[in-house]
Amino acid sequence: MDALRLAWKNLWRNRRRTLITLSAVAFSIMLVQAFHNLSFGVYERMVDSGVRAGSGHIAVYREGYLDSRDETLVFKAGSLPENIRTLPGVAEVLPRLYIPGLAQSSRESRGILLIGVDPERERRINPFLAALPDEQMLRSSSARDAVIGRRLMEELQIGPGQKFVVTAQHTDGTLHAELLRVRGVVDSGIKDVDNSLIMVGRQRAALLSGQAGEMHELAVILETANLDQKVFPAVAQLVMDRPEITAVSWETAMPNLANAIKLDYASQKFIFLIILAIVTIGVVNTLLMSVMERMREFGVILALGSTPARLRANILVEAGLLGLLAALLGTLLGCLATWYLWAVGINLETFVSENLEFGGVVFEPVLRAAWDIDWMVKIVVYVVGLTLVAALYPAVKAGRIAPVEAMRHH
Repeated sequence: MDALRLAWKNLWRNRRRTLITLSAVAFSIMLVQAFHNLSFGVYERMVDSGVRAGSGHIAVYREGYLDSRDETLVFKAGSLPENIRTLPGVAEVLPRLYIPGLAQSSRESRGILLIGVDPERERRINPFLAALPDEQMLRSSSARDAVIGRRLMEELQIGPGQKFVVTAQHTDGTLHAELLRVRGVVDSGIKDVDNSLIMVGRQRAALLSGQAGEMHELAVILETANLDQKVFPAVAQLVMDRPEITAVSWETAMPNLANAIKLDYASQKFIFLIILAIVTIGVVNTLLMSVMERMREFGVILALGSTPARLRANILVEAGLLGLLAALLGTLLGCLATWYLWAVGINLETFVSENLEFGGVVFEPVLRAAWDIDWMVKIVVYVVGLTLVAALYPAVKAGRIAPVEAMRHH
């Protein structure tokens, strides 16, 4: 207790220098925590949007389909979707057919990707369909209704309510055609989607391709993304007795999004390291100046019988107090900044007139944070530890002071 009191008094001998260092460290902690939480929130929303429109948090495919996208690699799910739905944390299971083909109107033709879905289940999850009014929604799995990308509709020179033909290869090797009617229009903001997407009921898609009761993808949507580590082993266990199919995570099924997030986060880590390096320099400077100013005092203490080890310990205690105080203040500021970024966010609509695309996923131009408490605690522990490491050089220097020379120091 006496050591703590002494360290506290020594820390505030030069109030200005201590306050400047304390403010710099606390502000650095606030920046690192707040901007990490902002990135965490943005990534979380991007993943949620991406997996709902794409492969799901967990996806089941025929072995080899992900690498080749061969439309012949389909599988019959049997009772698998219902078994997966019973797992805790699973919100929905979406079977899908992906059929490459040709869309033709009386004026133009375009290559397309026809997606067969279960309309009601898909609408509850897929953001492309969730935004459509009832009168634009697919009416049933077997109806000739189609939801089409806006760019594709414009290129085919047709409009809502008008008919067009889709041609695709049947499993018997012949070409089959289906007459469809534009029911709804999707304007996702992703060029590749808007100029090729046609979504129909899965039964209608199966009639075109001859793949009745089969699917290319079984997309598993979870209640929250952090449940994947618990649910994935259970899904993998359910498909274990069927070697022709495999379960993969969204990172494997959507590598563009996963790699874009990893690359962006790696660049942020580099910036964080620069900030923490500045923190280290500030702490070393403060403690080293404190040691140099107290050379005569240290010489007297050593002459009275104190040991170099005790002097080193005192310097480390001062550094620990400085680090803890900065961590508490910085975390308080970081929580306030995160709360603001969570509640209000950063609105980019002034600079960007429409939704943003990142890694093949569209997200709103309002960036919002999310709370990553574990990471915030890790930063606090890391900064306090870094402060102690930064104090080692000043502490060693204090321990090497010769009493006679130090007492002559002015």
